[in-house]
Amino acid sequence: MSTTLTWYGQACFSIDTKGTKILIDPFLTGNPLATVKAEDISADFILVSHGHSDHLGDTVPIAKRTGATVVSNFELFNYMQSQGVENAHPMHIGGAHQFPWGRLKLTIAQHGSALPDGSYGGNPVGFLLTLEGQNVYHACDTGLFYDMKLIGEEGLALAILPIGDNFTMGPVDAIRAVKLLEPGAVIPIHYNTFDIIAQDPQSFARQVEAETSARCVVLQPGESYTL
Repeated sequence: MSTTLTWYGQACFSIDTKGTKILIDPFLTGNPLATVKAEDISADFILVSHGHSDHLGDTVPIAKRTGATVVSNFELFNYMQSQGVENAHPMHIGGAHQFPWGRLKLTIAQHGSALPDGSYGGNPVGFLLTLEGQNVYHACDTGLFYDMKLIGEEGLALAILPIGDNFTMGPVDAIRAVKLLEPGAVIPIHYNTFDIIAQDPQSFARQVEAETSARCVVLQPGESYTL
């Protein structure tokens, strides 16, 4: 069996593994890069990194329609319950859980997490997933932090890193992150959705491959990468 990740712009991925479909940060409605509509996508699990609208996105309507289990920090878990989401699993930073599709550990992320209504969304997180024996780190929204070196010591097949700058790491710090993480491959995300985070991913890819041992895979929205 193989694990396939499909990018839908910003931080949104759909992951197909072991016959399970996992959505991460499903910002589809209002996402100018998205190649699929929220009402047309399916999910068994939805992972939500923090409460900002471009990450929480369409989580609630997708979860209600599909019955997907939403996995998030405890504060967002409470929010999901208040919104009528029936299936949710609370976690927190540093904690891990073995799901039927693989292991998930929540990592720190240097960011904020207010919900769209301004209420408190708890601490933002990144995701360290073990899928069919391979480790994938989705940094979600974050600045550079030195503990990425510890995450890299897990042995990463893939690191998914923001490069948009302004709200997250930009290309310079993302290169430093690659050097700390030492993954086999890198996928840049969280860029070109809006003018304020416009970047050249091909330039970033060239720099990754010139300065590190990682391979950089630049996806277009709707394209997939197989582990």
